[in-house]
Amino acid sequence: MKQIFLAASSALLLSAASVSAADLSPAVVFDMGGKFDKSFNEGVFNGVEKFKAETGISYREFEVTNETQREQALRRMAQRGADPVVGVGFAQGPAMEKVAKEFPDTRFTIIDMVVDLPNVQSVVFKEHEGSFLVGALAAAASQNGKVGFVGGMDIPLIRKFACGYEQGAKHANAEIEIIQNMTGTTPAAWNNPSKGGELAKGQFDRGVDVIYAAAGATGVGVYQAAKDNGKFAIGVDSNQNYLHPGTMLTSMLKRVDVAAYNAFKGAQDGTWKPGIQVLGLAEGGIDWALDEHNKSLITAEMQAMADQVKADIIAGNIAVHDYMSDNSCNY
Repeated sequence: MKQIFLAASSALLLSAASVSAADLSPAVVFDMGGKFDKSFNEGVFNGVEKFKAETGISYREFEVTNETQREQALRRMAQRGADPVVGVGFAQGPAMEKVAKEFPDTRFTIIDMVVDLPNVQSVVFKEHEGSFLVGALAAAASQNGKVGFVGGMDIPLIRKFACGYEQGAKHANAEIEIIQNMTGTTPAAWNNPSKGGELAKGQFDRGVDVIYAAAGATGVGVYQAAKDNGKFAIGVDSNQNYLHPGTMLTSMLKRVDVAAYNAFKGAQDGTWKPGIQVLGLAEGGIDWALDEHNKSLITAEMQAMADQVKADIIAGNIAVHDYMSDNSCNY
C-alpha cells in the first residue's frame, strides 16, 4: 500500500507542472465557526479569495457546522474531482487521513495539523512565538500588572498560545500576573461570543486590563467586553485591529491566509509538495499587527521592545518554550 501511495505521490508531482488553469479545481472545507468568524476560518477565506481574484479560478467550498460533516465533506470534494482540497483546522486531521488514503491521486492540504501521507501537505505554525510577542506588549501596556487570556476549546494547541503569551508577559515584566480561562471542552467553544464576554468581564473585575483571546468567533465577545469596560484586547489569527479601534491593542497574526493561498497557487504552478511546513516568525508565518487602528496605542518604546523581541526569537537569543513539546509551560 505504501508503494502505491509513493507512486501516486510521484505522479502528482510530475503532473503538477502541466496543470492549466482550466484543469484546476480547488476546494476548501471550512471548520466550525464558519468562514466569517473574523478569525481563523476567515483568514483562510481571505487567502483563497485572493487566489480567485488573481487567477479567475473559482473554488468549491463547504462550511462544517457539526463534527460529523468533516469526513463527508472532504470525501465529496474528492469524488467531484476537486484538487487540491484544503482542510481547515486540526479537527479535520482524522477525517483527512481517512479520505486521503481513499483518493491517493488527489492532493490535500491541511492547516494546523500533521497528516503523514504522500498526498497530503501539512502546514503548522509556531503560535507560541507570536503569542510571546503579544504577551510582552500586553505586559508593557498594562497599568495594573494583570493581564488575561481567554482560550476557546481546551486543547493542547490553545494551551500553546496561552503558554507563549505567559512567557512573553513575564519577559517584559517578571512580576506580571496572568489570569487564564478556557471557554469549553467541545467545538462549541469556538463560537460562543456571549461566554467569551462573560469570561472577559470576570477577568476585568479581578483587575485585568489587557486580554488576549485565542478562541475563534468566541473572541468577538471578549473584544466587545473590552470595549464596554474601557480595557484592551488582543486579536488572533487575522488582523482584528479594525473591530474596535482604540480597544484592540494589537493582533497576533497567524498567516493561514498565506498557507491557503500557497496551497492553491502551488497546485496551479507546479510547486505544491507534500510533507510538513512549519511557519514561524523567521518564515513570515507569524507576526503582530501594527496599523492605523492601533498605532496610537503602541508607544515608540513598546514598538522598539517588540522589534527587539522578534529579532531575538529569530536569532535564537530567546528560546520560546513550546507547550506541545511536553504539555508544560516553562520559562
